[in-house]
Amino acid sequence: MEEEFCLKAVVSTQSTGGGTRQVPLARKPRFYPTEDCKKPLNNRRRVKPTKLRSSISPGTVLILLAGVHRGKRVVCLKQLPSGLLLVTGPYKINGVPLRRVDQAYVIATSTKVELPALPDSLTDSLFKRKAKPTKNEKDMFVENSTEEPKISAEKIALQKEVDALDVPAVKRVDM
Repeated sequence: MEEEFCLKAVVSTQSTGGGTRQVPLARKPRFYPTEDCKKPLNNRRRVKPTKLRSSISPGTVLILLAGVHRGKRVVCLKQLPSGLLLVTGPYKINGVPLRRVDQAYVIATSTKVELPALPDSLTDSLFKRKAKPTKNEKDMFVENSTEEPKISAEKIALQKEVDALDVPAVKRVDM
């Protein structure tokens, strides 16, 4: 940190007695902002994994409460590391693909499905979207045809693989 003060000799008078004193190098501003800048408070909360509701477990039949597929019954496959639930219709039966859903937006039913072992590639990274390229000033006001995001071949193959495992298990259960 730079020195903010310098020493200056004081002319001797009866009251001060002479010597030196500290003088600021730069004067303080005469204007002060009307409102103080707010300093963010310290956050001591720890990031804990989301606790799964006791009525929900892998294989539980859930009813979706929000989104495109609201009102449809789905099968909970597992809880992802992000805390969201991985669910599927299966797609072959009612058209609900592999989706991530917050447990606040589902109702758990008492119906359970015996699920076989699922592939390890079912993770949060499967649902990541590609970052959109940033536009420079020239391209900002030019209208481009917005392309709908295409479903990757990897995701389609994974959906078929999961459906092949789940459909027989779901058909065994009387819903």
